[in-house]
Amino acid sequence: MTFKIPFNKPCYTGNEDKYVLNAMRSLQISGNGPYTKKCEKWFEEELKCKRALLVPSGTHALEMAALLIDVQPGDEIIMPSYTFVSTANAFALRGAKIVFVDIKPDTMNIDENLIEQAVTEKTRAICVVHYAGVACSMDKILEIARKYNLFVIEDAAQGIMSKYKDRPLGTIGHLGCYSFHETKNYTSAGEGGLLIINNEEFVEKAEIIREKGTNRNQFFRGMVDKYTWIDIGSSFLMNDVSAAYLWGQLEWKEIINNSRLKSWGLYYIGLSKLESLGVIELPKIPSYATNNGHIFYIKVKNLDERTKLLNFLRENGIYAVFHYVPLHSSPAGLKFGRFFGEDVFTTKESERLIRLPLFYSIKVEEINYVVNEIYKFYDKENIL
Repeated sequence: MTFKIPFNKPCYTGNEDKYVLNAMRSLQISGNGPYTKKCEKWFEEELKCKRALLVPSGTHALEMAALLIDVQPGDEIIMPSYTFVSTANAFALRGAKIVFVDIKPDTMNIDENLIEQAVTEKTRAICVVHYAGVACSMDKILEIARKYNLFVIEDAAQGIMSKYKDRPLGTIGHLGCYSFHETKNYTSAGEGGLLIINNEEFVEKAEIIREKGTNRNQFFRGMVDKYTWIDIGSSFLMNDVSAAYLWGQLEWKEIINNSRLKSWGLYYIGLSKLESLGVIELPKIPSYATNNGHIFYIKVKNLDERTKLLNFLRENGIYAVFHYVPLHSSPAGLKFGRFFGEDVFTTKESERLIRLPLFYSIKVEEINYVVNEIYKFYDKENIL
């Protein structure tokens, strides 16, 4: 089915063409090429992290993080159940038990006040997810991690250009992970990711893991006379054509970010009356966090109302979607994890949430159309 307004259009500025063509005609289009290095240097300067490594996807960044902190079978990793499967998969692949913790209804992020109770002698790390690019309450989480000597991994797949207080998301824990999937604010031609390393101790090991477990990077820097197999690893390199595409977008970072924030704001203003009437709830941005306009969502009364509204919007040419089905209720979640405590908000809030179309090239009239159709739905339902 073709929709008048799709849920997403991959970010494209026109700035990418010259770099992609240049990369295609170069002598190196495989990983760790010129554009890879340009992007990594840009991130290291922008984020002020120890090392930034481009990888094929945000999933790969999380898998590298699990390898770097040496997750072993039987270890426990604390995280929210309201997240994409990659967050849990990365650690389950290493044999870890996933311990799911309830979320806060205002941000849909992990409830930092429930984490400490979930810590056991088997806990290895806390993996936080900055949902919609809005920061978790990191000070409390870091305090717990220090108290129990735990690693903190930031799944900041949606978090580029967002901050916790004055710190970019992904730079606060030991390791951070970005995604450049086509649905994200910036893309490296459809798939891509970034591993953000904030502790010097991980840099050398990360380079070895990313190069199939070899010391190939040291060889190219002249530190060894030949490279060899050092440790376990895999092919975690982004190809240079994808990096060239990403470079074209990084040059437009402020333009893209400001455009998305403007669209986010138009939705918020347009739908504020429905919130004031108690019909829907709009996103909340805590005082400690900034917003990058990655997701605009509304919360409706319940699952039944969500289904009706989604169907109504699709019948009128608007492709809106719901988001994650909580992992703890999935077959794999039941097999590889357990929910700690009571599921007060995770399932309830996930069943109320609708993501509205939001992308770099969305037009003001398209946003207005979506807003007007939502009002029409509630008028039709005799709720207004």
